[in-house]
Amino acid sequence: MRSPVDHIAAPAFPGRLPWINVASLRMDQQKGRPVLLEFWDFCRPNSIRTLPYLKAWHERYAGAGLRVIGVHTAGFEPSEDPEAVAAAVQRLGIEYPVVVDVGHVTWREYENLGWPARYLFNADLRLFEYHYGEGAYAETELAIQELLAIEREPVAPVRPEDAPGAILLPQTEDIPGPYSGPYEAGGVWGVFNGEGTATVNGSELTVDHPGAYELIKHDQHTEGVLDLSLSPGVSCLAVCFTPGLAGPGVS
Repeated sequence: MRSPVDHIAAPAFPGRLPWINVASLRMDQQKGRPVLLEFWDFCRPNSIRTLPYLKAWHERYAGAGLRVIGVHTAGFEPSEDPEAVAAAVQRLGIEYPVVVDVGHVTWREYENLGWPARYLFNADLRLFEYHYGEGAYAETELAIQELLAIEREPVAPVRPEDAPGAILLPQTEDIPGPYSGPYEAGGVWGVFNGEGTATVNGSELTVDHPGAYELIKHDQHTEGVLDLSLSPGVSCLAVCFTPGLAGPGVS
């Protein structure tokens, strides 16, 4: 979504926060280049699902001047640990700078509303475009290209439900703690901590790090039943549901 005004300045990064992949950054030193900033959390499935696009945009446009910055703001207890964030950044193959938003100080500076949230600033560090949640990937990439004066085909949708114009149905709301029972969604994820196994509808899944694990993936929006059990040493902080494509005949 385009910014309704052209004078919203990028807030400065609070001092003394840990940085990953770079010693540290100051926002005022980014002037002269577009900056794409995304709030995310490695324990949140929606954040994990946006990562392929952030990584692709960094790879595609960093050489042309774009600065991609991840702001990791924890939404679950395991993701509050800066060392766990650093391990997740390495595990997920993130190469752009990430600041660990200890105490949600950057979140408050931005008056941010949720995960993921991305803010695109122009070369004068004024807000140009923003988006909350998943989706609108082509829209964001075209805004990046506009700021860089580049024209090329945007990144192809990673999933069918990401395509512009895809019709999605409302999924079951996220449920705190372990959950077994009915749901409607395109996919089911568990937010786990500890080490051990999770058994999902009879199939065993290894849990070897804190974070979000995809448990079930459907081709489209589906009514299903989740049967989840955990071995000793594993805790489930939430069961989360992601959207799916509407079936044939829905318009």
